[in-house]
Amino acid sequence: MTKILGLTGGIGSGKTTISKFFESMGIPVYVADDQGRRLTESKPMLSKIRETFGDAVFDGEKLDRKKLSQMVFADPGKLQQLNGIVHPAVRKHFAKWLTTHQDKPWVIRESAILFESGSYQDCDKIVTVAAPVEKRIERVMRRDGVTREQVLQRIGNQMTDAERAAKSDFVIENTDLQSAEKQAQKILKNLQIDKK
Repeated sequence: MTKILGLTGGIGSGKTTISKFFESMGIPVYVADDQGRRLTESKPMLSKIRETFGDAVFDGEKLDRKKLSQMVFADPGKLQQLNGIVHPAVRKHFAKWLTTHQDKPWVIRESAILFESGSYQDCDKIVTVAAPVEKRIERVMRRDGVTREQVLQRIGNQMTDAERAAKSDFVIENTDLQSAEKQAQKILKNLQIDKK
């Protein structure tokens, strides 16, 4: 039976860097946020989004992700509505993906909102990637070209590192890549996941 290692962390914590490291060790990684983005391109999903949020978040037929994220990150109720549309589809997609990796002892499910979406319940173990808030703000501003206020708004809509850590089996303090990779290696050793 394939086991699921949940990997989570707030925006800018470096989840992606850590999941790439795990992937380089031969462990299949499912990135829920990327898949969610892909799935929202489907016609049924787009019409649900239009129905819920109106034409304001569309540019013609195309979803304007920037407008949508400005809208949902400014209103927790709207964020919940969006998650209610996207998460059931991601859950279904993940279940299908999992069937194609039954030969692997472990797979990783990476999700920024692993706990909030309820996906943590399907995981055998959970890793939280944490980083100092200032470092996270700096990373996201550089990566997404957004303002400090916009990053703080997103951080405010997520659980804190402390809340995530309290519900996790392992925590990776991601202040620099070398030490974060060492911590990730320790976790693999602890779980007896052999490097492929």
